Amino acid sequence: MAVIEVTNLHKRYGETVAVDDVSFSVTAGEIFGVLGPNGAGKTTTVECVAGLRVPDGGGVSVLGLDPRRDATRLRQLVGVQLQESQLPDRLRVTEALELYASFYRNPADPARLIDELGLGAKRNTPYEKLSGGQKQRLSIALALVGNPKIAILDELTTGLDPQARRDTWGLIERVRDSGVTVVLVTHFMEEAERLCDRLAVIDQGRVVALDSPAGLVSAVAPEQRIRFRPSAPVDDRLLTELPQVTAVTRSGTQVVVTGTGDVLHAVTSVLARNQIIAADLRLEQATLDDAFVELTGHRLND
Repeated sequence: MAVIEVTNLHKRYGETVAVDDVSFSVTAGEIFGVLGPNGAGKTTTVECVAGLRVPDGGGVSVLGLDPRRDATRLRQLVGVQLQESQLPDRLRVTEALELYASFYRNPADPARLIDELGLGAKRNTPYEKLSGGQKQRLSIALALVGNPKIAILDELTTGLDPQARRDTWGLIERVRDSGVTVVLVTHFMEEAERLCDRLAVIDQGRVVALDSPAGLVSAVAPEQRIRFRPSAPVDDRLLTELPQVTAVTRSGTQVVVTGTGDVLHAVTSVLARNQIIAADLRLEQATLDDAFVELTGHRLND
């Protein structure tokens, strides 16, 4: 069941077109990613979804509500963590959550959220004393304190060190597992591949692709490459006769097999039947970054 429907969305600022005919839907219970470079229109798109900006054209439906007409009702159902947020330096973790909880008719228990998000030891710590990762945990808690059905998280892990980023990814997965639909705005490829069930790839204000991370990769670069050193001589015909194999080449003592589908299983099975061991075996596949380049003509960080 779709909980968000975006249809032909347009938004401009003066002469600059930020969002140009964007359409997508989000299914209940998934982590839906909005992926693209800075300035692509990602934040403007989700701010229109959340009712924080008024689009110039197109339609948005969230849980059957219009973000413009039903803004008050929608705020009780959608939690938002913005790309840039700041709290008063002296506001303590518990105080922040209790304050935000007071805005909702049916809030979550702030004390429970603090414990679930690993902030128990920091419940009385002022905001200015929190680390970057702890501030992000607090941001997630504030987005969830209203018991939302949908959480919109915008560039949640920007500026975090690798360990804090991975800890935050684990938190997002637990949020989804609790029944909350997550819309995740990101420009990190690894984050999108790790977390997202589906992705809308946005470039220059337009959706250029919409699929699962694996689907995006396989659509633009379906071939895989297997490299190995055989323990005994291998006749190329043994491999080229496999329907999954498209090419066999050699690089020194390495055999390089290119193919599609379940080529790895096919190759290792035929080698095993012929009592050949594939030493130093390595599978090389296209990445989401490769797919992005193919779809847009440039790398994400360009």
